[in-house]
Amino acid sequence: MGRVPAYVIGEAEIVKPEALKTYGPLIARAVEKFGGRYLARGAKPHVLEGGPAHNILIIEFADAETARRWYDSPEYAAAKAVRQGATNLRLIVVEDFVKSTAAERD
Repeated sequence: MGRVPAYVIGEAEIVKPEALKTYGPLIARAVEKFGGRYLARGAKPHVLEGGPAHNILIIEFADAETARRWYDSPEYAAAKAVRQGATNLRLIVVEDFVKSTAAERD
């Protein structure tokens, strides 16, 4: 079986937008270096259920290991240092995003 894509999904509440001016290019270079691809970046969600939501990001990586190497990289650390205190961010990594069922395969 080949590699299974992994998705880094984030929700960011921006509390100091002025502090993020240099963040965008830093994070974009870090994502690119690890072969990541933005599927959503700064997307404004429309809440259907639950409490308020903030800006959404989704980054696709070749696999979960690559996503973790990106997160642990010096390039991401440099971007994170710029972002610290300017956002409230939650990041998760999800692999095997869509699992097929026996009924779907038939």
